[in-house]
Amino acid sequence: MPTHVEGIASADIHKKIQLLIRELVTPRPTADEWLVVLADGSKIDPKGWNDWEWTHGVGLYGIWKYYELTGEAEWLKIIEDWFRARFEEGHKGKNINTMAVFLTLAYVYEQTRNPVYKPWLESWAEWTMHDLPRTKYGGLQHMTYLSDNDQELWDDTLVMTVLPLTKIGLVLNRPEYVAEAKRQFLLHIQYLFDTKTGLFFHGWCFNGNHNFAKALWGRGNSWVTLAIPEFLELLQLDRDDPLQAHLIHTLSAQCEALVGMQQPDGLWRTLLDIPESEGSYPESSATAGFAYGILKAQRLRYLESGKMYSEVGVKAVKGVLANISPEGELLNTSYGTAMGHDLQHYKDIPITAMPYGQAMAMMALVEFLRAYI
Repeated sequence: MPTHVEGIASADIHKKIQLLIRELVTPRPTADEWLVVLADGSKIDPKGWNDWEWTHGVGLYGIWKYYELTGEAEWLKIIEDWFRARFEEGHKGKNINTMAVFLTLAYVYEQTRNPVYKPWLESWAEWTMHDLPRTKYGGLQHMTYLSDNDQELWDDTLVMTVLPLTKIGLVLNRPEYVAEAKRQFLLHIQYLFDTKTGLFFHGWCFNGNHNFAKALWGRGNSWVTLAIPEFLELLQLDRDDPLQAHLIHTLSAQCEALVGMQQPDGLWRTLLDIPESEGSYPESSATAGFAYGILKAQRLRYLESGKMYSEVGVKAVKGVLANISPEGELLNTSYGTAMGHDLQHYKDIPITAMPYGQAMAMMALVEFLRAYI
C-alpha cells in the first residue's frame, strides 16, 4: 500500500478530512443574517450543525463516506447522535431539502438495523411518492422551507431527494421507489441538460417553459456529476442497460465540457462559462463535487480510462486541499443559492463556510484515498 500518491501523503489526507469533520460539528453561534426565518417565526440555522436542512443532509453524507472507508466508530457516532437529537426535537416540515438527511440514514439503517430508523425512512419515502407536489409530467417540484417553487425542476433535487428515495427503496425492498427515481433522473436530464455545451442549467419552469437565467451554475452541475455515479452504483445495472448507457453518455458529455473550463489552480468558477474578470469567482464546493464525481466515475469505469480525467480529478483535489484552512474550513464556498433569474444573482452569492462545503471536500478526499489502496 503506497504512502504517497501524486506527492501527497495518505496521512495528510486523513488529517485534512478529520479537520473538516471537527470544524463541521463544532458548535458555534450563527449570525442572524444567515438564519432562515419561516412563516411562523421559527428559524433554521443552515450553517450550524444542530439543525435540519439540506446543508446538514450533505454534511452527514460526507461523514458517512469517511466512516464507510475507515470503519472507525467515532464517525458513525457523530451521525447517529445527530439523528437522535433531531428526532427528539422533531422537524419543521417535509420538503425537497429536508429529505436529504435520509440518504445517510438509509445507509446507517442498512448496517445497524436499528428499528427506530425504519419508520422515519418509510414515512418520508411515502411522502415523497404520494404527497410531495409534482410538476407537469410528474417531476418532483423543488419545494423548500420558503417557497413551493410551483412547477419548477432544479438540479439539486437529484441529490436532495432522488438519491435518498433510491437508497430507501433498495434497503426496504420497495422497487416502486427505485422505478420512480429512474423516472426522475430521466425527466431532470430532459429539461435541464444543455445540448449545446453538455452542461446543466440550474432549473426549468413549466410556467412559461424556460430555464430561468440559463445559468450553467457550478455547484448545481456538480450535484449532477456526483449524483450519476452514486445512482449507477446503487442500481448495479447491466452494462448494456439502456438507462445506464444514457446516464453514462450524459455524464461523459458533461465531464468533457468541464475539462476545458477548469482553471490552472484546479478550481472551477461559480458560473462555469463566465470568466472571473466578469465576476464569476472560483468556487471550492463545486470543485470538490466535480473531483468526487469524476474520480469515482473513472474508478467505476463509467468514464473513459486514461490520463485525462485522472489528471483533471487530481488537479481538482489539489485545488480543494489548497483551500482548506488550518482550522479545517473549506474556503471559497458559496452560500446556498436559490434560483436566479439573471446571471448577476449567482455572482452576488456571498462566500462563507457551509456544512455542504465541508462535506463535499470530505467526499473528494475520501475518493482520492482509494488511490492509496
